[in-house]
Amino acid sequence: MKQWLDHLNGTVLTMACLRFISSFIEFIAAILIVTNNDVKKALMINGMLALVGPIVMVSSFTIGLVSVADQLSFGKLIMIIVGVLFILIGVFK
Repeated sequence: MKQWLDHLNGTVLTMACLRFISSFIEFIAAILIVTNNDVKKALMINGMLALVGPIVMVSSFTIGLVSVADQLSFGKLIMIIVGVLFILIGVFK
């Protein structure tokens, strides 16, 4: 197992760990929704999850972009940043 982990890129491993943490939070939220069995509480939990998703996405994007920033032209980097901003605007508006 250690040999397998040695071959993974540190950036990829960090991004994957963020996604694992995010999925764990989503799983716990699903359990809370089922155990509470109340629509109002379910909406409140979903509202909190609406913050977790974009935070994890932006963190993951940032880690990846920092890793490949030297390989991308300035124009492509701006287009990626604008795309992420459009996603965030779509989520929060």
